[in-house]
Amino acid sequence: MIETNSALGAKAAKKAKPSLKYLRDKDREKVTGIFNYKEMPNGILRFSCKFHKDDQIERFEFVDGETYTIPLGVAKHLNRNGWYPVNKHAVDKNGRPVARLGAKVRRFGFQSLEFIDPEDFSTVESDLVTVEHIL
Repeated sequence: MIETNSALGAKAAKKAKPSLKYLRDKDREKVTGIFNYKEMPNGILRFSCKFHKDDQIERFEFVDGETYTIPLGVAKHLNRNGWYPVNKHAVDKNGRPVARLGAKVRRFGFQSLEFIDPEDFSTVESDLVTVEHIL
């Protein structure tokens, strides 16, 4: 049987977008790792979150340096959202501001102790620099 281009495109579209149930189940998988509170060594981080529509609000409490088994969605949240920008101003040869440079400073993160898909557990690089032109 020969498939047409539109049939192949429909299959690719289905494969590219996983269902919400699949994403919810994947976010609930347990991962083990160490919580690192870079901003406050030996400190405690408390927060509440709800990642999917049908979930209940859950409270979490993490102590710096402790090992935890938590849902993958919470681990991803800790690694993707635990930063703040630091801005600096650059000047041209005449002393006028020309660009604003921003760097991301990590506040906290979750270091996995398991082998997992790097795409699921990406972190924000601390040396990432962005440039915004000012007119």
